[in-house]
Amino acid sequence: MCGRYTLICIDDLGLRFRVYDPTLGFRSRFNVAPSDLMPVIVKHERTEAVTMQWGLISHFVKDVKGSQHPINARAETLATRPMFKPLLEKNRCLVPASGFYEWRKDGRRAVPFYIHLKESSLFAFAGLYDVWYDAAGTLRPTYTIITTKANELVAPLHDRMPVILKREDEDRWLSNDHLGTDALENILAPYPHGEMMAYPVSNSVNSTCAEDDERLILPVATL
Repeated sequence: MCGRYTLICIDDLGLRFRVYDPTLGFRSRFNVAPSDLMPVIVKHERTEAVTMQWGLISHFVKDVKGSQHPINARAETLATRPMFKPLLEKNRCLVPASGFYEWRKDGRRAVPFYIHLKESSLFAFAGLYDVWYDAAGTLRPTYTIITTKANELVAPLHDRMPVILKREDEDRWLSNDHLGTDALENILAPYPHGEMMAYPVSNSVNSTCAEDDERLILPVATL
């Protein structure tokens, strides 16, 4: 699964994703958690960066408090689940990220690990989004991150991992083009493990109240 991630603004977000007007005041985040407001890349007439809440709310939901807000969607069932099937055709998005956290069980403890790409400080998770309107007509855009089976690096920590899109697949995922079964299996496959790295980090990441700075992603041996 993917329950926490980072977005470190070393590279220019607008340039990296060819965003027309990235004026949302983004800043680095080292411990993004569900319900946080984060930038998401969508394409309508042009490619845009839009602030959305992490945790999907379907447009047909009437009782927000009584409904599920999935932060993840399994790649294998996107085309069959009513919540995700229509979004797969018209509401695909890119979720900018720099890395993510996963926890390894060690007896009664859960040891946090930080996982990122070796050669890139900014990439995109595959995501889906929806827009819910409240009684007053105020829109509330939300998103979910797609997961797939874990690769060899992540598997010792968890059996699922977020879909990290290959650079060449980002435009295709962001487009409104129909994606058949073969295309989806190829695009939503586990990222090559040899291009990633993982290491244990401080337990401070367990708390969303911890200081949101780069100390959260430092290897424990250097703290």
